[in-house]
Amino acid sequence: MMLDLIQPPHQPQSRLSLGMARTPAEVEEAQRLRYQVFAEEMGARLISADEEIDRDIYDSYCEHLLVRDNDSNKVIGTYRILPPEQAQAIGGYYSENEFDITRLLHLRDRMVEVGRSCVHSEFRDGATIAQLWGGLASYMRKHNHEYLIGCASISMGDGGHYAASVYRKVHKLHAAPAEYRVFPRCPLPLDALNQTLDAPLPPLIKGYLRLGAYVCGEPAWDPDFNTADLFILLPLSRLNAKYARHFMG
Repeated sequence: MMLDLIQPPHQPQSRLSLGMARTPAEVEEAQRLRYQVFAEEMGARLISADEEIDRDIYDSYCEHLLVRDNDSNKVIGTYRILPPEQAQAIGGYYSENEFDITRLLHLRDRMVEVGRSCVHSEFRDGATIAQLWGGLASYMRKHNHEYLIGCASISMGDGGHYAASVYRKVHKLHAAPAEYRVFPRCPLPLDALNQTLDAPLPPLIKGYLRLGAYVCGEPAWDPDFNTADLFILLPLSRLNAKYARHFMG
């Protein structure tokens, strides 16, 4: 899943540094941050909760992007990245547990999945997000990948009405073409929910849409995280020119 990143007070960008995890200990730092955010803050049910980390079978196949606070040297932001060859090695993308992505399989050898994004509560600002997105852009450019995919999560704290209303709003303007449509395995029951709320878009989803991403179908319900997940597809050919200059030079 990709966690919605909210916007508290600004942290100076000079305090932050970006890099990939190179050792098991650094991967564990990311996993402990994920536990703190997903389990302690959001109440997610994690299979590794007894160890106070968030770990699953995909982690060992992924690259782990880390943002550190230079003052404390602690990991305060992370994304995990699953490139196509590693997705093939493990038997598929994480998002295939939630969606039937058959219509995208012809893109598989050029498609990178991102997920498990989270930021420490004291650093959820534009500088941290810019570091993470800049790192993703550099990774895509370095490895010549053309498509970015992932599950963007919406809180189900109100039973799903907010999530249904967000989907109704974004689907009108950002729906993917039919040939890129995916299908949720556990659909959010849209017809049973209020889809007419004046729902502000979660900042992370708003950011993806500004970059040029598609929403590829109806949301799936993730019962372990109690979120509604939208499948996001960003072809780099659609990347907004302003953001392309900023993140990719």
